[in-house]
Amino acid sequence: MTDQPQPRTPTTAPDLFTWEFASDPYPAYAWLREHSPVHRTRLPSGVEAWLVTRYADAKQTLADHRLSKNPAHHDEPAHAKGKTGIPGERKAELMTHLLNIDPPDHTRLRRLVSKAFTPRRVAEFAPRVQELTDTLIDGFADKGAADLIHEFAFPLPIYAICDLLGVPREDQDDFRDWAGMMIRHQGGPRGGVARSVKKMRGYLADLIHRKREALPAQAAPGEDLISGLIRASDHGEHLTENEAAAMAFILLFAGFETTVNLIGNGTYALLTHPEQRTRLQASLAAGESGLLETGVEELLRYDGPVELATWRFATQPLTLGGQRIGAGDPVLVVLAAADRDPERFADPDVLDLSRRDNQHLGYGHGIHYCLGAPLARLEGQTALATLLTRLPDLRLAADPAELRWRGGLIMRGLRTLPVEFAPA
Repeated sequence: MTDQPQPRTPTTAPDLFTWEFASDPYPAYAWLREHSPVHRTRLPSGVEAWLVTRYADAKQTLADHRLSKNPAHHDEPAHAKGKTGIPGERKAELMTHLLNIDPPDHTRLRRLVSKAFTPRRVAEFAPRVQELTDTLIDGFADKGAADLIHEFAFPLPIYAICDLLGVPREDQDDFRDWAGMMIRHQGGPRGGVARSVKKMRGYLADLIHRKREALPAQAAPGEDLISGLIRASDHGEHLTENEAAAMAFILLFAGFETTVNLIGNGTYALLTHPEQRTRLQASLAAGESGLLETGVEELLRYDGPVELATWRFATQPLTLGGQRIGAGDPVLVVLAAADRDPERFADPDVLDLSRRDNQHLGYGHGIHYCLGAPLARLEGQTALATLLTRLPDLRLAADPAELRWRGGLIMRGLRTLPVEFAPA
């Protein structure tokens, strides 16, 4: 394994949430792990929150029943009201989803949708993911250049999750537009995210109504997820229309941006680590899948799509990492910091696609472990393997220092990823 540049840890408390920080947060996280592993800070939104950065503390926090997902437990000041969730979800009545609720409601709703993400269902979906991947690459393969975020990493999971939910093909480009506004965050017009959420809410309510009217008496094999939710609510599972709409919304929201970033960050990491990329291409050319599977796990650990786990709120006073957390305080687990903790991972700042002992937290831990992780892994493996096989001389078409990262709080991903290659 070749030597790779090591991040320089700052000697004093780092500035957080600047544009420079967004480009490379890992030196700052190294400082926090060493000097202030449970760190109180003011977020750009004005909310005061605790950041948990060490792996052991993070794993404990993610499974701690004293930390609720329900924003009702947040003792929020007036200036921070409504700033701890997805913009627009409160006004659009989309709060009752898996990221905002605790057991027993969480247990009930998760059980209803988990059948859509079983290994068997995901395996059945693999040909469709491959078809989407090839179609998108066909769209730019003869040009010799592309922006892999907008032309590939972004549309692939959007169309995949729309298919899974049962959004008609003729409506999927509307979803792509709304999702594009949501993923731009600060880059779009003021209030654009909330307007997109409202439009999506109206569309989902109408779609649920139309599907309920046309629902056959018996479920067909591979029935879409929205129809399954309607069927469950009509057969005694007590799923309200708001819950069904909120569930469809969060599966779309959580199911596309994480995979956009997995594909984008993963491709960027491979292009900037040529020895690792060459190893993977040789393995794929030999018809092997082992390095691809461990490689995607390593990319999730090394520069994963989710920088911070979603919000948690203390329901009672507790101690984390030696710090006293007050009841109602928001707590954010920094997955990106935990997954580079040298107390847990050997050479954590080195990308090693063959890393074996890799119990990363990229998809969380505990009862809120990411429901769609099997689908995201399938999409990530398919996208990377097909890119490297069909465009073997793929190369970065910009100086890494010129690339910009989105400044959102939870997710970590590139705004653009310009590449060049020999036209097919």
